[in-house]
Amino acid sequence: MKFFKVLIILVIFQNCSFDNKTGIWKNENNIEKVEKNIFDELETFSAIKQTFNKIIPFKENFKFDTLDEKINSKWYDFFYNLSNNSENFKYSNTNQLIFKSKKITKHKIGDYILYDRGNIILSDYKGNIIVFSIKRNKIIRKINFYKKNYKKFKKVLNLSVDGDIIYVTDNIGYIYSYNYIKDKFLWAKNYKVPFRSNLKILDNKIVAANQNNNFYFFDKKDGEVLRLIPTEETIVKNKFINNIAANNTNIFFLNTYGSLYSFKKNDMRIEWFLNLNQSIDLNPNNLFLSSKIISYKDKIIVPTNEFLYVINSKNGSIIYKKNLSLLMKPLAINNYLFLINSNNLLIALDLEDGNFIYSYSINQKIADYLNTKKKVADLKNIKIANNQILVFLKNSYILKFNLNGELEELNKLPSKIKTNPIFIDKSILYLDFKNKVSIID
Repeated sequence: MKFFKVLIILVIFQNCSFDNKTGIWKNENNIEKVEKNIFDELETFSAIKQTFNKIIPFKENFKFDTLDEKINSKWYDFFYNLSNNSENFKYSNTNQLIFKSKKITKHKIGDYILYDRGNIILSDYKGNIIVFSIKRNKIIRKINFYKKNYKKFKKVLNLSVDGDIIYVTDNIGYIYSYNYIKDKFLWAKNYKVPFRSNLKILDNKIVAANQNNNFYFFDKKDGEVLRLIPTEETIVKNKFINNIAANNTNIFFLNTYGSLYSFKKNDMRIEWFLNLNQSIDLNPNNLFLSSKIISYKDKIIVPTNEFLYVINSKNGSIIYKKNLSLLMKPLAINNYLFLINSNNLLIALDLEDGNFIYSYSINQKIADYLNTKKKVADLKNIKIANNQILVFLKNSYILKFNLNGELEELNKLPSKIKTNPIFIDKSILYLDFKNKVSIID
Protein backbone atom coordinates (compact mmCIF):
# COMPACT_ATOMS: atom_id res chain seq x y z
CA MET A 1 0.00 0.00 0.00
CA LYS A 2 2.81 2.39 0.87
CA PHE A 3 4.46 1.58 -2.45
CA PHE A 4 1.37 2.70 -4.41
CA LYS A 5 1.08 5.90 -2.36
CA VAL A 6 4.71 6.78 -3.08
CA LEU A 7 4.23 5.97 -6.77
CA ILE A 8 1.16 8.25 -7.01
CA ILE A 9 3.00 11.11 -5.29
CA LEU A 10 5.94 10.74 -7.68
CA VAL A 11 3.65 10.83 -10.72
CA ILE A 12 1.85 13.94 -9.45
CA PHE A 13 5.14 15.65 -8.65
CA GLN A 14 6.52 14.87 -12.10
CA ASN A 15 3.41 16.21 -13.86
CA CYS A 16 3.53 19.42 -11.81
CA SER A 17 7.15 20.21 -12.55
CA PHE A 18 8.23 23.80 -13.18
CA ASP A 19 8.73 22.97 -16.84
CA ASN A 20 5.05 22.15 -17.37
CA LYS A 21 3.87 25.18 -15.42
CA THR A 22 5.78 27.74 -17.47
CA GLY A 23 3.83 27.33 -20.68
CA ILE A 24 6.93 28.56 -22.48
CA TRP A 25 7.28 25.69 -24.92
CA LYS A 26 5.45 25.39 -28.21
CA ASN A 27 1.85 24.07 -27.99
CA GLU A 28 1.79 24.13 -24.16
CA ASN A 29 -0.59 27.09 -24.21
CA ASN A 30 -2.92 27.20 -27.19
CA ILE A 31 -3.18 30.97 -27.58
CA GLU A 32 -4.36 30.96 -31.18
CA LYS A 33 -4.61 28.77 -34.23
CA VAL A 34 -1.22 27.52 -35.36
CA GLU A 35 0.52 30.13 -37.49
CA LYS A 36 2.30 28.64 -40.47
CA ASN A 37 5.88 29.63 -41.04
CA ILE A 38 6.34 31.36 -44.38
CA PHE A 39 8.65 28.52 -45.41
CA ASP A 40 6.17 25.69 -44.64
CA GLU A 41 5.07 25.53 -48.28
CA LEU A 42 8.50 24.28 -49.23
CA GLU A 43 7.65 20.85 -47.81
CA THR A 44 5.23 20.46 -50.71
CA PHE A 45 6.91 22.33 -53.53
CA SER A 46 10.66 21.91 -53.07
CA ALA A 47 13.40 20.19 -51.15
CA ILE A 48 15.68 22.48 -49.17
CA LYS A 49 19.23 21.62 -48.41
CA GLN A 50 19.94 20.86 -44.78
CA THR A 51 20.14 24.27 -43.16
CA PHE A 52 22.85 25.30 -40.71
CA ASN A 53 22.51 23.59 -37.33
CA LYS A 54 25.89 23.97 -35.64
CA ILE A 55 26.72 25.29 -32.18
CA ILE A 56 29.64 27.75 -32.25
CA PRO A 57 30.76 29.00 -28.82
CA PHE A 58 31.46 32.69 -28.31
CA LYS A 59 35.16 33.48 -28.30
CA GLU A 60 35.99 35.00 -24.93
CA ASN A 61 38.60 37.37 -26.38
CA PHE A 62 36.00 38.92 -28.70
CA LYS A 63 34.42 42.20 -27.58
CA PHE A 64 31.41 43.88 -29.16
CA ASP A 65 31.66 47.60 -29.88
CA THR A 66 29.39 49.82 -27.79
CA LEU A 67 25.93 50.16 -29.35
CA ASP A 68 24.29 53.58 -29.32
CA GLU A 69 20.91 53.57 -27.56
CA LYS A 70 17.89 55.22 -29.14
CA ILE A 71 14.94 56.73 -27.28
CA ASN A 72 12.37 56.38 -30.02
CA SER A 73 9.30 58.61 -30.39
CA LYS A 74 7.67 57.57 -33.68
CA TRP A 75 6.91 54.52 -35.78
CA TYR A 76 5.72 55.60 -39.24
CA ASP A 77 6.56 52.45 -41.19
CA PHE A 78 5.53 48.82 -40.72
CA PHE A 79 9.22 47.90 -40.51
CA TYR A 80 10.22 51.00 -38.51
CA ASN A 81 12.03 53.00 -41.21
CA LEU A 82 12.95 53.12 -44.90
CA SER A 83 15.77 50.61 -44.49
CA ASN A 84 13.56 48.02 -42.68
CA ASN A 85 16.32 47.82 -40.07
CA SER A 86 16.00 48.26 -36.33
CA GLU A 87 18.09 50.01 -33.66
CA ASN A 88 19.27 49.51 -30.09
CA PHE A 89 16.22 50.96 -28.37
CA LYS A 90 16.21 52.37 -24.86
CA TYR A 91 13.80 50.43 -22.65
CA SER A 92 12.78 50.96 -19.00
CA ASN A 93 12.84 47.18 -18.45
CA THR A 94 10.57 47.04 -15.39
CA ASN A 95 8.24 44.59 -17.12
CA GLN A 96 5.25 46.43 -15.64
CA LEU A 97 1.95 46.98 -17.43
CA ILE A 98 1.42 50.76 -17.27
CA PHE A 99 -1.50 51.07 -19.69
CA LYS A 100 -4.28 48.85 -20.99
CA SER A 101 -7.09 50.04 -23.26
CA LYS A 102 -10.55 48.69 -23.93
CA LYS A 103 -11.10 46.57 -27.03
CA ILE A 104 -10.38 48.75 -30.08
CA THR A 105 -12.13 46.62 -32.70
CA LYS A 106 -14.07 43.37 -32.75
CA HIS A 107 -12.55 42.43 -36.09
CA LYS A 108 -9.27 40.70 -36.81
CA ILE A 109 -6.34 43.07 -37.13
CA GLY A 110 -3.06 42.93 -39.03
CA ASP A 111 0.35 42.20 -37.55
CA TYR A 112 1.67 45.76 -37.60
CA ILE A 113 0.86 49.01 -35.83
CA LEU A 114 2.14 52.55 -36.31
CA TYR A 115 2.66 55.37 -33.83
CA ASP A 116 2.47 59.14 -34.31
CA ARG A 117 2.38 61.83 -31.61
CA GLY A 118 0.63 59.83 -28.92
CA ASN A 119 -1.61 57.94 -31.34
CA ILE A 120 -1.57 54.28 -32.33
CA ILE A 121 -2.65 53.70 -35.93
CA LEU A 122 -3.82 50.33 -37.23
CA SER A 123 -6.31 48.65 -39.54
CA ASP A 124 -8.61 45.62 -39.37
CA TYR A 125 -9.80 43.18 -42.01
CA LYS A 126 -13.08 45.05 -42.45
CA GLY A 127 -11.03 47.90 -43.90
CA ASN A 128 -11.34 50.20 -40.89
CA ILE A 129 -8.44 52.55 -40.21
CA ILE A 130 -8.35 53.23 -36.49
CA VAL A 131 -6.50 56.01 -34.68
CA PHE A 132 -6.36 55.46 -30.93
CA SER A 133 -5.22 58.25 -28.59
CA ILE A 134 -3.27 56.92 -25.62
CA LYS A 135 -3.54 60.20 -23.71
CA ARG A 136 -7.32 60.36 -24.12
CA ASN A 137 -7.68 56.56 -23.89
CA LYS A 138 -10.15 56.40 -26.74
CA ILE A 139 -10.52 56.06 -30.48
CA ILE A 140 -10.33 59.50 -32.08
CA ARG A 141 -10.77 58.30 -35.68
CA LYS A 142 -12.38 55.22 -37.18
CA ILE A 143 -12.98 55.51 -40.90
CA ASN A 144 -13.74 53.09 -43.70
CA PHE A 145 -13.08 53.93 -47.33
CA TYR A 146 -14.94 50.97 -48.81
CA LYS A 147 -18.46 50.81 -50.17
CA LYS A 148 -21.08 48.13 -49.57
CA ASN A 149 -20.00 45.99 -52.53
CA TYR A 150 -16.73 45.28 -50.67
CA LYS A 151 -18.47 44.63 -47.35
CA LYS A 152 -17.78 40.87 -47.22
CA PHE A 153 -14.34 41.12 -48.79
CA LYS A 154 -11.37 40.70 -46.46
CA LYS A 155 -9.34 43.89 -46.73
CA VAL A 156 -5.58 43.81 -46.15
CA LEU A 157 -4.24 47.35 -45.81
CA ASN A 158 -0.63 48.49 -46.01
CA LEU A 159 -0.15 51.75 -44.11
CA SER A 160 2.51 54.41 -43.81
CA VAL A 161 2.38 57.79 -42.08
CA ASP A 162 3.87 61.07 -43.26
CA GLY A 163 2.98 64.19 -41.28
CA ASP A 164 -0.78 64.23 -40.69
CA ILE A 165 -1.45 61.88 -43.58
CA ILE A 166 -1.92 58.11 -43.66
CA TYR A 167 -1.13 56.54 -47.04
CA VAL A 168 -2.78 53.23 -47.88
CA THR A 169 -2.56 50.48 -50.48
CA ASP A 170 -4.80 47.41 -50.36
CA ASN A 171 -5.46 43.95 -51.75
CA ILE A 172 -8.24 45.26 -53.99
CA GLY A 173 -6.06 47.63 -56.00
CA TYR A 174 -6.74 50.96 -54.34
CA ILE A 175 -4.21 53.50 -53.20
CA TYR A 176 -5.47 56.47 -51.20
CA SER A 177 -4.51 59.08 -48.64
CA TYR A 178 -6.29 60.27 -45.53
CA ASN A 179 -5.56 63.26 -43.32
CA TYR A 180 -6.41 61.91 -39.89
CA ILE A 181 -6.08 65.28 -38.14
CA LYS A 182 -8.63 66.96 -40.45
CA ASP A 183 -10.61 63.71 -40.88
CA LYS A 184 -10.56 64.02 -44.64
CA PHE A 185 -9.78 61.73 -47.59
CA LEU A 186 -7.44 63.61 -49.92
CA TRP A 187 -7.44 61.39 -53.00
CA ALA A 188 -8.00 57.80 -54.12
CA LYS A 189 -7.10 55.76 -57.21
CA ASN A 190 -8.08 52.24 -58.24
CA TYR A 191 -5.45 50.40 -60.27
CA LYS A 192 -7.55 47.19 -60.38
CA VAL A 193 -4.74 44.74 -59.48
CA PRO A 194 -4.20 43.99 -55.75
CA PHE A 195 -1.16 45.55 -54.17
CA ARG A 196 1.16 43.01 -52.56
CA SER A 197 4.02 44.79 -50.82
CA ASN A 198 4.82 47.19 -48.06
CA LEU A 199 4.89 50.82 -49.15
CA LYS A 200 7.53 53.50 -48.69
CA ILE A 201 7.22 57.28 -48.66
CA LEU A 202 10.18 58.94 -50.39
CA ASP A 203 10.02 62.74 -50.35
CA ASN A 204 7.34 63.49 -52.98
CA LYS A 205 6.87 59.86 -54.07
CA ILE A 206 5.16 56.70 -52.89
CA VAL A 207 6.51 53.32 -54.00
CA ALA A 208 4.66 50.00 -53.93
CA ALA A 209 4.25 46.79 -55.94
CA ASN A 210 1.25 44.72 -56.98
CA GLN A 211 0.70 40.96 -57.08
CA ASN A 212 1.93 40.82 -60.69
CA ASN A 213 5.32 42.16 -59.53
CA ASN A 214 4.78 45.50 -61.22
CA PHE A 215 6.68 48.22 -59.36
CA TYR A 216 5.07 51.67 -59.11
CA PHE A 217 6.26 55.18 -58.42
CA PHE A 218 3.26 57.32 -57.44
CA ASP A 219 2.98 61.07 -57.02
CA LYS A 220 2.34 61.67 -53.33
CA LYS A 221 0.08 64.65 -53.91
CA ASP A 222 -2.55 62.91 -56.08
CA GLY A 223 -1.71 59.19 -56.49
CA GLU A 224 -0.98 59.43 -60.21
CA VAL A 225 1.56 57.00 -61.66
CA LEU A 226 4.93 58.62 -62.25
CA ARG A 227 6.53 55.44 -63.53
CA LEU A 228 5.58 51.78 -63.82
CA ILE A 229 8.32 49.13 -64.08
CA PRO A 230 7.18 45.57 -64.88
CA THR A 231 9.29 42.76 -63.40
CA GLU A 232 9.03 38.96 -63.67
CA GLU A 233 5.62 37.61 -62.75
CA THR A 234 4.93 34.34 -60.94
CA ILE A 235 1.81 32.40 -61.87
CA VAL A 236 1.57 30.46 -58.60
CA LYS A 237 1.08 32.79 -55.63
CA ASN A 238 2.60 31.84 -52.27
CA LYS A 239 2.79 33.42 -48.84
CA PHE A 240 5.81 35.57 -49.66
CA ILE A 241 4.90 39.23 -50.12
CA ASN A 242 7.01 41.56 -52.25
CA ASN A 243 9.31 43.58 -50.06
CA ILE A 244 10.75 47.08 -50.43
CA ALA A 245 13.59 48.83 -48.58
CA ALA A 246 15.52 52.03 -49.32
CA ASN A 247 18.58 54.07 -48.48
CA ASN A 248 19.42 57.71 -49.24
CA THR A 249 19.78 57.23 -52.99
CA ASN A 250 18.21 53.93 -54.01
CA ILE A 251 15.13 51.77 -53.60
CA PHE A 252 15.48 47.99 -53.38
CA PHE A 253 12.70 45.66 -54.44
CA LEU A 254 12.63 41.89 -53.94
CA ASN A 255 9.85 40.28 -55.95
CA THR A 256 8.16 36.90 -55.62
CA TYR A 257 10.13 35.52 -58.57
CA GLY A 258 13.33 35.93 -56.56
CA SER A 259 14.77 38.96 -58.32
CA LEU A 260 16.27 41.88 -56.42
CA TYR A 261 16.07 45.26 -58.17
CA SER A 262 17.78 48.55 -57.39
CA PHE A 263 16.05 51.73 -58.60
CA LYS A 264 17.41 55.26 -58.42
CA LYS A 265 15.22 57.50 -56.30
CA ASN A 266 15.55 60.59 -58.45
CA ASP A 267 15.11 59.38 -62.03
CA MET A 268 13.18 56.19 -61.12
CA ARG A 269 15.32 54.00 -63.40
CA ILE A 270 16.74 50.52 -62.86
CA GLU A 271 20.38 50.65 -61.75
CA TRP A 272 20.88 46.86 -61.48
CA PHE A 273 19.02 43.63 -60.82
CA LEU A 274 19.96 40.17 -59.62
CA ASN A 275 18.05 36.88 -59.55
CA LEU A 276 18.41 34.87 -56.33
CA ASN A 277 16.10 31.99 -57.20
CA GLN A 278 18.22 28.88 -56.65
CA SER A 279 15.99 26.58 -58.70
CA ILE A 280 17.62 25.00 -61.74
CA ASP A 281 14.35 25.42 -63.60
CA LEU A 282 13.82 29.18 -63.64
CA ASN A 283 10.22 29.47 -64.80
CA PRO A 284 7.28 31.59 -63.62
CA ASN A 285 5.80 28.64 -61.68
CA ASN A 286 8.71 28.36 -59.25
CA LEU A 287 8.10 29.33 -55.64
CA PHE A 288 10.57 31.72 -54.08
CA LEU A 289 10.34 32.57 -50.39
CA SER A 290 12.02 35.22 -48.31
CA SER A 291 11.70 37.32 -45.18
CA LYS A 292 12.03 41.12 -45.25
CA ILE A 293 15.15 42.63 -46.79
CA ILE A 294 17.34 45.17 -45.00
CA SER A 295 19.34 48.08 -46.36
CA TYR A 296 22.37 48.73 -44.15
CA LYS A 297 25.14 51.13 -45.15
CA ASP A 298 26.49 49.84 -48.49
CA LYS A 299 24.85 46.41 -48.18
CA ILE A 300 21.54 44.71 -48.81
CA ILE A 301 20.74 41.76 -46.55
CA VAL A 302 18.39 39.24 -48.14
CA PRO A 303 17.14 36.24 -46.10
CA THR A 304 15.66 33.57 -48.40
CA ASN A 305 14.35 30.06 -47.84
CA GLU A 306 17.78 28.56 -48.59
CA PHE A 307 20.46 31.18 -48.08
CA LEU A 308 21.25 34.45 -46.36
CA TYR A 309 22.69 36.82 -48.96
CA VAL A 310 24.78 39.92 -48.27
CA ILE A 311 24.87 42.03 -51.42
CA ASN A 312 26.74 45.17 -52.48
CA SER A 313 24.04 47.84 -52.76
CA LYS A 314 26.01 49.86 -55.33
CA ASN A 315 26.43 47.21 -58.02
CA GLY A 316 24.40 44.14 -56.98
CA SER A 317 27.37 41.82 -56.57
CA ILE A 318 27.04 39.06 -53.98
CA ILE A 319 29.59 39.68 -51.21
CA TYR A 320 28.84 36.31 -49.61
CA LYS A 321 26.01 33.90 -48.89
CA LYS A 322 25.41 31.60 -45.95
CA ASN A 323 23.44 28.37 -45.67
CA LEU A 324 20.99 30.01 -43.27
CA SER A 325 17.23 29.79 -43.59
CA LEU A 326 15.78 32.49 -41.33
CA LEU A 327 12.58 32.58 -39.30
CA MET A 328 12.33 36.37 -39.25
CA LYS A 329 13.96 39.61 -40.32
CA PRO A 330 17.52 39.91 -38.95
CA LEU A 331 19.04 42.97 -37.23
CA ALA A 332 22.11 44.83 -38.50
CA ILE A 333 23.84 47.04 -35.92
CA ASN A 334 27.46 48.27 -35.76
CA ASN A 335 28.49 45.92 -38.58
CA TYR A 336 27.12 42.94 -36.65
CA LEU A 337 24.24 40.83 -37.86
CA PHE A 338 21.97 39.18 -35.28
CA LEU A 339 19.53 36.58 -36.54
CA ILE A 340 17.49 33.48 -35.78
CA ASN A 341 17.47 30.62 -38.25
CA SER A 342 14.86 27.92 -38.88
CA ASN A 343 16.54 25.61 -36.34
CA ASN A 344 15.96 28.18 -33.58
CA LEU A 345 19.62 29.10 -33.44
CA LEU A 346 20.55 32.57 -32.22
CA ILE A 347 23.43 33.62 -34.47
CA ALA A 348 25.77 36.61 -34.54
CA LEU A 349 27.82 37.30 -37.66
CA ASP A 350 30.53 39.77 -38.54
CA LEU A 351 28.71 41.60 -41.32
CA GLU A 352 31.91 42.56 -43.13
CA ASP A 353 33.30 39.08 -43.74
CA GLY A 354 30.41 36.79 -42.78
CA ASN A 355 32.38 35.00 -40.06
CA PHE A 356 30.39 33.51 -37.19
CA ILE A 357 30.82 35.21 -33.83
CA TYR A 358 28.65 32.56 -32.18
CA SER A 359 25.73 30.23 -32.76
CA TYR A 360 23.58 28.94 -29.89
CA SER A 361 20.41 26.88 -29.61
CA ILE A 362 17.66 29.04 -28.13
CA ASN A 363 15.77 25.91 -27.10
CA GLN A 364 18.81 24.63 -25.20
CA LYS A 365 19.41 28.03 -23.56
CA ILE A 366 15.82 28.04 -22.28
CA ALA A 367 16.14 24.48 -21.00
CA ASP A 368 19.40 25.30 -19.21
CA TYR A 369 17.89 28.45 -17.68
CA LEU A 370 14.85 26.53 -16.40
CA ASN A 371 16.90 23.44 -15.53
CA THR A 372 14.56 21.23 -17.50
CA LYS A 373 14.40 19.13 -20.66
CA LYS A 374 14.79 20.80 -24.02
CA LYS A 375 11.67 21.24 -26.13
CA VAL A 376 10.79 23.64 -28.95
CA ALA A 377 9.95 27.31 -28.38
CA ASP A 378 7.66 29.17 -30.78
CA LEU A 379 9.45 32.40 -31.72
CA LYS A 380 7.78 35.57 -32.98
CA ASN A 381 10.17 38.51 -33.18
CA ILE A 382 13.67 39.73 -32.42
CA LYS A 383 14.70 43.21 -31.29
CA ILE A 384 17.65 44.84 -29.55
CA ALA A 385 17.13 47.11 -26.55
CA ASN A 386 19.41 48.18 -23.68
CA ASN A 387 22.27 46.33 -25.38
CA GLN A 388 20.33 43.08 -25.01
CA ILE A 389 18.87 40.83 -27.68
CA LEU A 390 15.15 40.48 -26.98
CA VAL A 391 13.47 37.42 -28.45
CA PHE A 392 9.67 37.55 -28.26
CA LEU A 393 7.85 34.23 -28.09
CA LYS A 394 4.35 33.72 -29.45
CA ASN A 395 3.15 32.76 -25.97
CA SER A 396 4.22 36.21 -24.70
CA TYR A 397 7.49 35.42 -23.01
CA ILE A 398 10.54 37.61 -23.62
CA LEU A 399 13.99 36.08 -23.65
CA LYS A 400 16.74 38.56 -22.86
CA PHE A 401 20.18 37.59 -24.11
CA ASN A 402 23.33 39.62 -23.67
CA LEU A 403 25.22 40.41 -26.86
CA ASN A 404 27.47 37.40 -26.21
CA GLY A 405 24.49 35.07 -26.64
CA GLU A 406 23.91 34.17 -22.97
CA LEU A 407 20.32 34.07 -21.69
CA GLU A 408 20.18 36.50 -18.73
CA GLU A 409 16.43 36.89 -18.13
CA LEU A 410 13.19 35.16 -19.00
CA ASN A 411 10.09 37.28 -18.41
CA LYS A 412 6.43 36.85 -19.16
CA LEU A 413 4.58 39.89 -20.46
CA PRO A 414 1.59 40.98 -18.36
CA SER A 415 -0.68 40.51 -21.39
CA LYS A 416 -0.51 38.27 -24.44
CA ILE A 417 1.11 39.74 -27.52
CA LYS A 418 -0.60 39.75 -30.94
CA THR A 419 0.99 42.46 -33.10
CA ASN A 420 4.67 42.96 -33.66
CA PRO A 421 5.97 45.04 -30.73
CA ILE A 422 7.21 48.60 -31.18
CA PHE A 423 9.38 50.70 -28.88
CA ILE A 424 8.18 54.20 -27.96
CA ASP A 425 9.59 56.44 -25.20
CA LYS A 426 11.36 53.54 -23.44
CA SER A 427 8.21 51.38 -23.46
CA ILE A 428 6.97 48.42 -25.50
CA LEU A 429 3.62 48.87 -27.26
CA TYR A 430 1.47 46.19 -28.87
CA LEU A 431 -2.07 44.88 -29.18
CA ASP A 432 -3.07 41.65 -27.44
CA PHE A 433 -5.37 38.91 -28.69
CA LYS A 434 -8.42 40.81 -27.45
CA ASN A 435 -7.39 43.82 -29.57
CA LYS A 436 -6.51 45.89 -26.52
CA VAL A 437 -3.50 48.21 -26.46
CA SER A 438 -0.86 47.29 -23.89
CA ILE A 439 2.10 49.42 -22.86
CA ILE A 440 4.90 47.74 -20.92
CA ASP A 441 7.50 49.85 -19.16
